[in-house]
Amino acid sequence: MRLAELSERSGVSTATIKYYLRERLLPPGRRITATQSEYDEEHLRRLRLVRALIQVGRIPVGTAREVLAAVEDDSRDQLSRLGTAVEALPHGPEPDESDPSTAVGRRTATALMRQAGWRFSLGIADEFPAFRMLVGAIAALHRLGYACDLPHLLPYAQQAAQLAVADLDLVEEFTTPAEQVEAAVALTVLYEPVLLSLRRLAEAEESNRRFGGGS
Repeated sequence: MRLAELSERSGVSTATIKYYLRERLLPPGRRITATQSEYDEEHLRRLRLVRALIQVGRIPVGTAREVLAAVEDDSRDQLSRLGTAVEALPHGPEPDESDPSTAVGRRTATALMRQAGWRFSLGIADEFPAFRMLVGAIAALHRLGYACDLPHLLPYAQQAAQLAVADLDLVEEFTTPAEQVEAAVALTVLYEPVLLSLRRLAEAEESNRRFGGGS
C-alpha cells in the first residue's frame, strides 16, 4: 500500500507517519521510485503499536524507540523477549533506599510473592522494575500508616494472577512470536486504564451497596 492508504487504514496522518519514519519508530517502506515507497501489513501493525505507546501511553519517543528495539530483538528466546519489551515500558520511581520503610516494603513484597507462589520471579525479583515499583508502593503505605501486611495484600496478588492468565491468553491469540511481543506491549499499555477504570467503578458499586442502601 502507498502512504496515503497506510494513513487511511491506520487513522494516522501522513505527516505523523513521516515523523515516525524519521524517528525510526516505523521501519522504512520498500522503495519503488525515487520519491515513493510501498508499505505492508507489518507497517500497519507496527503503526498501531506506536500509537498505543505514544498517543495512549504518553510514552516519550526515546523510550518508545527502546521498547521497539526490544520488540525487534529476535536473538532472545520468547520469554526473555517478552520480558525485556514490557520492562522497557516506563515504571514508577525507584524506591528510596534511605527510607526505613523501603526495607519493610522489600520484605513484604518478597513474602507476598512467596505466599502467592510466584517462584520464577522470586530469586531475581530486584531485577524487575515492577518489583521495585511494588516495593516503593508498599513502603509508601507503611510510611503513611495504612494497612500493607500480607493478609491485606494477598487478595490483590491473587487477582493479579488471574489477570495474568487473561493477558497471556490474549497474547497467544496472535500467531507469530513478533506479533505476540508487540501485542504484549500494546495490551499492557492499553489495558492498564481499563483496569483502573473498572476498579473505580466496582468500588463505586460496592460503596453504594454498603453505604447507600444498595439501590
